[in-house]
Amino acid sequence: MRKRSIPGTALTPSVICLGSSHFGDTISRELAFELMDRFVDWGGTFLDTAKVYCDWVPGERSRSEKIIGEWLSARGSRSEVVLATKGAHPELESMQISRLSRADIQSDVEQSLRNLQTDYIDLYWLHRDDPERPVEDVIETMNELVREGKIRYFGCSNWRSQRIEAAQQAAVRMGLQGFVASQTKWSLASYPPASDPTLVSMDAKELAYHRETGLTAIPYNAQASGFFSGRYRSEMLQEPTAANQKVWKMCSEDNLRKLRAVEALSEELDLSMTQVALGYLLSQPFPVFPISGCKTVAQLDDSCAAGDVVLDRAALAALEGSAAR
Repeated sequence: MRKRSIPGTALTPSVICLGSSHFGDTISRELAFELMDRFVDWGGTFLDTAKVYCDWVPGERSRSEKIIGEWLSARGSRSEVVLATKGAHPELESMQISRLSRADIQSDVEQSLRNLQTDYIDLYWLHRDDPERPVEDVIETMNELVREGKIRYFGCSNWRSQRIEAAQQAAVRMGLQGFVASQTKWSLASYPPASDPTLVSMDAKELAYHRETGLTAIPYNAQASGFFSGRYRSEMLQEPTAANQKVWKMCSEDNLRKLRAVEALSEELDLSMTQVALGYLLSQPFPVFPISGCKTVAQLDDSCAAGDVVLDRAALAALEGSAAR
């Protein structure tokens, strides 16, 4: 699998990032270990987690981070992995109450370090934004953590471009490190409006910002919940059924046209549909590292094979133009 540098950092991770939001939930500790081992076999080096992952399940908290920490300790592979985690997420029972204060961020970083059994985090994400919080305070807090050696670099997750740009300008004025990447919901698919207002999807405005600035994107839901996995063919999605219930909300005219374009390119290029959809993200004019939340080894193999896919202009035009015919 290819590796690529994240501009403004010394990090050169694999272009496919292994997501872990279900480690400790629908993915057992044993399967999580198997997936991470297989990922490394593919040349994968980029792991993404979050302090809050699996906290929606009763019982032990931060299970995803803890499983990864156990795996890193058992394999002795910490130095070979680019480790990313997220903090400053509101408590799940009170999502309207922000946790972006200096104390919240510092507390979450300390807890993540313990969970992950490491003394540093390569890339630390601020999981949610608080538009009322001055960006100068955030930048100062993150740089303090960098100076302490607890994190190497930091990015933002679910932040809108105007807030990102304000933070970047503040970092320049203050002579400090700024965001090195942004993590938003993004795939080839177009998404219906989110019920959670704190989530940010890659729309035309956000995409234009990345193209103009070159800011690295590390998208979650990069496979559109399996919409382009090959499990669903366009002829199966003409009306809601028990078999397509999971993705029916994605079945807009726009997305069905994109699905047909992926089907055609899959046959033409001898790639799986997953590889075409991930290849679309990997072929953007700025660095993109899609997060793949695999639940089986077969899904992992399919996603990792996309790490060597680069689509040409004609293929990208076919995918991007599919919604405009």
